[in-house]
Amino acid sequence: MNRMFASLALASSLMLGVAAMAADAPANIKAAVSDKGRPAADTDRDANRKPADVVAFAGIKAGDKVADINPGGGYFTRIFAKVVGANGKVYATVGAAGLAAKPASGDGMRALQADTQYGNIMLHASDFDKLTMPEPLDVAWTSDNYHDFKNRGPGFTEAMNKAIFAALKPGGTYIVIDHAAEKGSGGRDTNTLHRIDPDLVKAEVLAAGFRLDGESNVLANPADNRAGKVFEGETRGKTDQFVFRFKKP
Repeated sequence: MNRMFASLALASSLMLGVAAMAADAPANIKAAVSDKGRPAADTDRDANRKPADVVAFAGIKAGDKVADINPGGGYFTRIFAKVVGANGKVYATVGAAGLAAKPASGDGMRALQADTQYGNIMLHASDFDKLTMPEPLDVAWTSDNYHDFKNRGPGFTEAMNKAIFAALKPGGTYIVIDHAAEKGSGGRDTNTLHRIDPDLVKAEVLAAGFRLDGESNVLANPADNRAGKVFEGETRGKTDQFVFRFKKP
């Protein structure tokens, strides 16, 4: 019984922490998240992805140049575009080889690039392990992708981290969000469960020259035993996720 009450207390404290962080989010971030132009498919996921909290934690601000690395359907791309405003830029960065093999895979990002409600989104193709950008970045961001990058062969993520380091301005920020695997599991579950050990991510990114600038528990879920596939059953949308903020010195 005591264990049950302890779990409830922990969950309650985490919920209070989330509410406090959301309340503290800058006005432009709140406005970007509440923008009526966002698709319902995106806003339906806000309760799980907590975009105001994680974007505020990342420190993204007006005028920033941001790379949304492997942006999927553009969930965060749209939010970033509103946050950075007319003087900022959002590079929806997709893999060059994948785009060349399947040109239609870029249609969603091309549509965002052409959408007049934004005007600051650019589809950018570059192989991630050899990443180059049109200009130095303030922020490089990748969410729920690092475990997949780990499946691209030995040395891929290490090379990618070094390329991201080079692409950032001094003092630039690198955000990594992903589904947590069991502690000590390393890369064991990247292909099967679509999870990765947070300690492995830290070690690899620090080895590229970054320093760890912060961690957030806003997406943490202590009820997740980290042993289930992230897309299946009750685990979907309720995984224990880590949020790391790294800085380029």
